[in-house]
Amino acid sequence: MELKGQVAIVTGAAEGLGEAIAYRLLTEGAKVVFADVSFNRLTLVLEKYDLAFQECIHIAQADVTDESSVEHLMETTFNTFGKIDLLVSNAGIVISGDTPSFDAADWRKVIEVNLVGYFLCAKHVAKYMIERRKGNIIQINSKSGKVGSFKNTAFAASKFGGIGLTQSLALEFAPYGIRVNAICPGNLLDSPLSVDSLYDQDEKNWGITMEVRKKYEGQVPLGRGCTYDDVANLVVFLASDKASYITGQALGITGGEGMW
Repeated sequence: MELKGQVAIVTGAAEGLGEAIAYRLLTEGAKVVFADVSFNRLTLVLEKYDLAFQECIHIAQADVTDESSVEHLMETTFNTFGKIDLLVSNAGIVISGDTPSFDAADWRKVIEVNLVGYFLCAKHVAKYMIERRKGNIIQINSKSGKVGSFKNTAFAASKFGGIGLTQSLALEFAPYGIRVNAICPGNLLDSPLSVDSLYDQDEKNWGITMEVRKKYEGQVPLGRGCTYDDVANLVVFLASDKASYITGQALGITGGEGMW
């Protein structure tokens, strides 16, 4: 129960890594708002966890690219639980492809969700945290925020920008007792983002017939992909008082792939 009494928001929480993080926060004693653009998936999440956690869980439909929607998310959370201690900015998408044929609209879409969405969430949660002179913002970034990604320019650019935004917010908010950090996972090989889209995109981009998963695993010194628990463990640590002297960092969870 590392986070007992905290109130957290997790964006992109209706499935995959976001759902896993939000659930872990519940088990650590936090009250959690599961936020996502898909209300249908949110209702399924609520059915799954409501009986066990009841008054500690709330769902909220929100589009992180829409400023009014983000503002409403923060207001809803505050009105429901009376404060906001933690924001986990997790919502993200990936669209990859070779640069000469990459559609500019798709490029902008990735930047809007992954970078602008993070900015809007941080912007509108900040006023609640500044007023209390206390808070914690964690962005779920990527190893692609530290090193370029082959035929994946939009995603890498959005994640590099996310680290710059994290560092800048950490400087700005430090006087108010607000810590801001990024987590840079390696390849989440079982996530919907990978299974539903990235594998097919990578097979096309790389021009290979071998299983993409094996290629990824072969690049990792520890020999496996990153798991949801790997990420959630670090989220809990950064959200706890044990990390009270850590801010402005982009921490890798890569199994040794990329030693920054």
